[in-house]
Amino acid sequence: MLTTDLIWTLVGFVLTLLVFTFLIGDNPLFRLTAYLFVGVMAGYVASVVIYQVLIPRLARPLMEGSPEERLLALVPLVLAALMLTKLSPRLSHLGAIPMAYLVGVGAAVTVGGAALGTIIPQTLATIQSFGSAEGANLGGIAEAAIFLLGTASTLIYFQFQAHTRPGQPPERSRPIRLIARIGEVFIAVTLGAVFAGVYSAAVTALIDRLDFILTVITTIF
Repeated sequence: MLTTDLIWTLVGFVLTLLVFTFLIGDNPLFRLTAYLFVGVMAGYVASVVIYQVLIPRLARPLMEGSPEERLLALVPLVLAALMLTKLSPRLSHLGAIPMAYLVGVGAAVTVGGAALGTIIPQTLATIQSFGSAEGANLGGIAEAAIFLLGTASTLIYFQFQAHTRPGQPPERSRPIRLIARIGEVFIAVTLGAVFAGVYSAAVTALIDRLDFILTVITTIF
């Protein structure tokens, strides 16, 4: 008699084999697996939105909350209703209000995350690198200097302000171009490291799936 664990193991085994059929080219079996994966993810996201966002943060305050909570819950309800007006060409201009709100919040979160999560910690880490290098050997000072050079040159690489001269195309000054070229080297090294990390993660996942297939074959078949 098949147990629940055995059934799900066989399902995972079959789906893994269907994914590997992409090695011989695009085919209906692989597309079926891809559609199944997208459908499961869509259902999971929908259930999370319903049970962790809509019900506790919208439906429950409107039905059981205080007058202040009900008034506050009306704001996302009205914005969501305005979003639905995008379905109508005649009323689609009303959907610009929630879209502007979403874009503004998204931009604020992105800028705040970049400043608080990247720029400021990177600056503090650079300062701390020089602070920890005090009294250290020459290698520690060199490491802190390379860290500072990489941070500064990478930021200058994304500085696109250029001087204009009559009759000539805009161009950056020679020192800025030199430092930007150094930053380009650091960016290339970083992207190479990221690619190596992604590649190693993919190879690890492949090895895990192959080991899963061999384990199922040797255990069940």
